[in-house]
Amino acid sequence: MKIIYATLAAAALASPLAAQEVTLRFQHFVSPASANPTYFMQPWADAIEAQSNGRIKVELYPFMQLGGAAPNMYDLIADGAVDGGWVIPGYQPGRFPEAEALELPFMTSKSGEAASMAAWDYTQAYLMDDFEDVHVIAAHMHGPGIIHLKGDAPEALSDLSGLNLRGPSRPATLLLDKLGANPVGMPVPAFPEALAKGVLDGGVITWEMSPSLKLDELTRSHTDVAGDDALYNLYFIWAMNKAVYAGLPDDLKAVIDANSGMMASAWAGRAHDTGDAVGKATMTEAGNQIAELSPEVTDQIVALGQEVTADWIAEMDGKGFDGAALVEAARAAVTAHR
Repeated sequence: MKIIYATLAAAALASPLAAQEVTLRFQHFVSPASANPTYFMQPWADAIEAQSNGRIKVELYPFMQLGGAAPNMYDLIADGAVDGGWVIPGYQPGRFPEAEALELPFMTSKSGEAASMAAWDYTQAYLMDDFEDVHVIAAHMHGPGIIHLKGDAPEALSDLSGLNLRGPSRPATLLLDKLGANPVGMPVPAFPEALAKGVLDGGVITWEMSPSLKLDELTRSHTDVAGDDALYNLYFIWAMNKAVYAGLPDDLKAVIDANSGMMASAWAGRAHDTGDAVGKATMTEAGNQIAELSPEVTDQIVALGQEVTADWIAEMDGKGFDGAALVEAARAAVTAHR
């Protein structure tokens, strides 16, 4: 059942002033103290308010306070249950298959900003028809995914064998399966409780999310791969309801537009880079084990990642896509922004 809210169109009929002064309610599913809300969402909202001379107010609601669940954010925005928000397309496996090319193992560099610039280019070329039900403001990636375990840091692939590990997306869980772990697909909000209850032995997520998820308390070791490329990455969009955007006067649309596209995508990715530095420092200060896999073990994981990519290409081909072309396009976008 859809949540019904007053729309801009209704407000416009109510009074001329209401058409000029609007409140936009944007929702997300993480702590307001985590990196993207702190370094992107709130500054973005502040910029919109300042540049509109206070005529647009953006209210941010963390932890899905307006209702619904994180995997359903796209539909909540499209249906008008919220005016806008943060979407992880991968939380609905199979619905946005072309987006997965950016999430394949070792596809992106470890710079969230650079990966996000690539994500915007790839989105413009391949994904806008997939997101035709919403108005896309930005498309971005986070920083490198890290292996967080309740036990010691792994030194060999065998150390991951049989572990129950959380994964955020289908490509990530496919890689965890290749590594010999038991992958458990799970959105961010469920991760800490699953760790606390012993359902999981660990999982993969960024440095920046670690403090807000209390991974300094719930896990003991944090391990990255060697080299410049991320073990995995995750694709996001920051979007708003199409009718709400269309209902804005042209001068207020221009404010949204001025804070959209490549600049907003890079900004969102940069927020994750800032948060990664803070998160890693927090885990270090807690006395947790900070580790990096050897180049030799990393090479073994890269080879398994290539198998994931090959399987993904074959799967996409079977669905009528040109899987190899999608992978090549994603790689070209990443290379252009290294």
